[in-house]
Amino acid sequence: MGLFDDFSRFLETRLDEFLRNNPHLELQAILEQIQEQEQDNLKLISQLQLEEKRLQDEILAVAKDVQTWHARISKAKAAGRLDLAQAAQEREASLLRKGNQVWGQMEGTKKRLFQAKELLTQIQQRKQEVKIQADRVKASYEASQKASSSQTFGWDRGASYNNYTGAFDPLEQKFQRWEMDEEIDKMKRNLGQ
Repeated sequence: MGLFDDFSRFLETRLDEFLRNNPHLELQAILEQIQEQEQDNLKLISQLQLEEKRLQDEILAVAKDVQTWHARISKAKAAGRLDLAQAAQEREASLLRKGNQVWGQMEGTKKRLFQAKELLTQIQQRKQEVKIQADRVKASYEASQKASSSQTFGWDRGASYNNYTGAFDPLEQKFQRWEMDEEIDKMKRNLGQ
């Protein structure tokens, strides 16, 4: 197990290093995780809605049975069949207990459904935030790649090392990189909550 654990840690370290060096890919990975969470949550919502509908149907069926047995109690009492009336009352009481139990299950399902819908809203907000951030980072990364590949300082260009502007300022790029890393770490922490 030790060799496997060491190898696994090595791969995780290399992956983390690669993603730190390619923030646009790290945000893309986070975005994919959020999309998976969104899909899982949508499946859960669908299952809970089906469960709620099933429980509602069961409650209606139990209520109908309660009405039937309540009428039978009255009919048996009117006919003087107290033995049948007593058995019908026991059946009605049993159905009422079952109805209460199913009602409690339905209320629990409704609560879980509400929570799942709230979570879906939060996931979709995070997805939008990460998508915006990923688009920014990607644009910045592409601009810096384009700038670094087309940037050639020479005697004929008159570039001064003391006169950095915009995307050509290495210090600016370092700060942008650091700020993006902080934002990514913040998003990771938010995802973990």
